[in-house]
Amino acid sequence: MTQAAHTPTIDRLPKVRGKLREGASLAKVTWFQVGGPADVMFRPADSQDLAAFLRDKPTDIPVTVVGVGSNLLVRDGGLRGVVVRLGRPFTDVTVTGDEIHAGAGALDGNVAQVAQEAGLAGLEFLSGIPGTIGGALRMNAGAYGREMHDILISAEAIDSKGNIHTLAVNEMGLTYRHCNIPDDWIFTKAVLRGTPGDRDEIAGKIAEIQDARNASQPVRARTGGSTFANPTPKRAWEVIDAAGCRGLTIGGAQISPQHCNFMINLGDASAADLEELGEEVRRRVREDSGIDLRWEIRRIGERLGQSIVGKDA
Repeated sequence: MTQAAHTPTIDRLPKVRGKLREGASLAKVTWFQVGGPADVMFRPADSQDLAAFLRDKPTDIPVTVVGVGSNLLVRDGGLRGVVVRLGRPFTDVTVTGDEIHAGAGALDGNVAQVAQEAGLAGLEFLSGIPGTIGGALRMNAGAYGREMHDILISAEAIDSKGNIHTLAVNEMGLTYRHCNIPDDWIFTKAVLRGTPGDRDEIAGKIAEIQDARNASQPVRARTGGSTFANPTPKRAWEVIDAAGCRGLTIGGAQISPQHCNFMINLGDASAADLEELGEEVRRRVREDSGIDLRWEIRRIGERLGQSIVGKDA
């Protein structure tokens, strides 16, 4: 066994201006409130701090980016390596003309609100997406008929070697809930475009989206947002409902009776309960309709007693 294998991860990391924390709880930062700890959590001071860290860290130490944990399931064995969380230094949102400059750590809803206050329309749909701009870029997030591709001008990302890239929207390969940028690149900011509009009308649209979301989704539950991507031309909730999965429960995990493309932690669920429930839904839907649902929730980390790391299809 090598010396590195005996040395705690935190002792092998380069010095940073941000904060490093060993054994950080990930259950506390995910909406499901489940999952094991991270070996180390890193909150960079700014983009340059993050770039230097990625450039200087040992190449065998994996890095995983976690936003506000709204569409994330961390397995019970936790995450090896370093978890990067983009905190306050990455949350600024400013307006220049019809452009909105947003840090990757900015909440989608906050960006929609800043656009409204500036009289810029077209970003209202962001108020219906629970997450950050970084996560929205990674999965080309969308809701209520629009997606990031429709409003994005460019994005900044840092690759695994610490190089900073500026990417035009047509370089990102954005398709339904997907982008072609390598998984180990970390988004740090985005430039979005709005259209001049009436502030009151924009506020009204945001209110309509919030009302629709509150009426149709279990927003006050421990959930993770949409569980599966919609299988064209149907909607995921329709095929899940048709397969008899509404209200289906495994352990402390349940398919929401209100919206059956949402899983809920009833209070004592493990990550294993939630993942098993999702896979059971996929099995029943496949058996009922022949449709193979694709996970939209990102699943990462190790299962207890196993050494499986990363995300599955």
